Amino acid sequence: MTEKLRAEQLSARHADDSASSRPRIQPAQAWDTRPVSISARLGRLQFHDSGKFRVLVFADVQDGPNLNTDTTRLMEASLDAARPDVVIFTGNQIAGYDEAYADTFRKRTWTSQGWAVSPAALRKRADDHDKLRDKVRGFIAQLVAPLVRRGIPWAVTYGNHDFQCGLSCAEQDAIYREFPGCLNPEPDTSGLHGTGLGAGLSSVNAKQAASVDEADAVTVVNCENQDRNNRTQAAVEASGDSNGRASYNPAAEAYAFGHPRRQPGSGLPDQLIYPCEPGTFALPVSDVTHSRTVLGLVVLNSGDYGKLGGYAAPSPRSMDFLRVVPKAFGVESMVFQHIPLPQYYDLLKEVPANAAHAVEGYRTYAGRTFVIDEAKTDPGSFLGEGVSCPDMDMGEFSILTGAHAYFAVLAGHDHRNRFVGRSGGLTMMATPTCGFGSYGPAPTQRASRLLEFDIRHPYEPRTQLFEFGEFVGKPKAHGAYTFDLNGARDIAHEGTDLLRKPSFIAQVLRKFHLKK
Repeated sequence: MTEKLRAEQLSARHADDSASSRPRIQPAQAWDTRPVSISARLGRLQFHDSGKFRVLVFADVQDGPNLNTDTTRLMEASLDAARPDVVIFTGNQIAGYDEAYADTFRKRTWTSQGWAVSPAALRKRADDHDKLRDKVRGFIAQLVAPLVRRGIPWAVTYGNHDFQCGLSCAEQDAIYREFPGCLNPEPDTSGLHGTGLGAGLSSVNAKQAASVDEADAVTVVNCENQDRNNRTQAAVEASGDSNGRASYNPAAEAYAFGHPRRQPGSGLPDQLIYPCEPGTFALPVSDVTHSRTVLGLVVLNSGDYGKLGGYAAPSPRSMDFLRVVPKAFGVESMVFQHIPLPQYYDLLKEVPANAAHAVEGYRTYAGRTFVIDEAKTDPGSFLGEGVSCPDMDMGEFSILTGAHAYFAVLAGHDHRNRFVGRSGGLTMMATPTCGFGSYGPAPTQRASRLLEFDIRHPYEPRTQLFEFGEFVGKPKAHGAYTFDLNGARDIAHEGTDLLRKPSFIAQVLRKFHLKK
């Protein structure tokens, strides 16, 4: 099947915006005390007898140290409606810039804190750090409580605000692992010495036989077969492929990939997790009989800020990890990250600044205005702000669009954007904030995103947003800040309750009836 034909079929499949094209959702039964997650009942991420597998995404909670009540209500309603196999938080769970973290605030990961080094100052610093960990632990407890109560496993990656509270991603990872259901793996250092999975997938058999039970025998055999395929492919790709994509690098593979392991307390005792670094790891999803991997879920730490301004790209190790996951799994995967790729602009259409709903681009795209390109996106897609991406692509898109590598990528970060489209054979999704602690769309339109995979066509997931207004009702909290970037209310997309914060000039013009 040619790429063009596949794209046309995908577009036709997603063009139907009727209720029948949405995942079929049934509420959980009150009397059923088993884990809500079917995968948790089975002990691993896998498709159900129905042929379905569900992932629920919460993007940009961006709150703390106390979680907004309406955020919790949206999470609970989404979990009960979707009954997902796994939940993924795509970063910026913590609003690290909140005044509650003022004493430990860190603007950039590479900046010096300028702390004094006297014995008394060091003791106070250690005490402050302990208090910070307790504060963050208290917030995380609130955040994951709805999932823990329902027995739903979950994973987190990080954004550009999490670290600003003063705790590194590694420190936050350790705190997340204290709670039941967390899939974030323990840190791995074996890859640094060339002894990880990438140094030879067949090493799984020799080094982990004692910890791999009978149910994983097929997985080990698949790893050994894939290892032989990797060595053959490495020779072919040594000089790069015909499309000019990055060539296979055995040294990079050994560096990026750690030993697969199970994570105690995750609620999935039979689930193998492939670690890289904090916020970056991969999860294979198997078929009903656990005889083969159907697809992969890659949680990616997309970085935070660039030293020259704007946003950064994933670390070199995470990029190498992306390159080797398809070779290890032998199937295509979907990536979940915080910051969108520059290629998200491929789903937009440049228009004059005075066009309806035109939005100015970010940094590299500043001075140019855009709207959703309806020819490339699904019905209902909406652009509420410029795509805040790195100034340039550092190779991620090329990796994701490699042959039999990845079929989709999902990002958060831009709280008001909500669209799905395709470019270069890759499905790209923008997911709005689910939180009420920072800016976003109208309160009734803050949402989670459900992805439902069908084993008959696992690389073509159906998706829908669970909006607060539809699944919960009227917000209890007041003062949710809606960042009115369009300068005009869009009734069709944003509803009639859009809270706006007009500029001072706009207020003056309205006072003299010069602006509606």
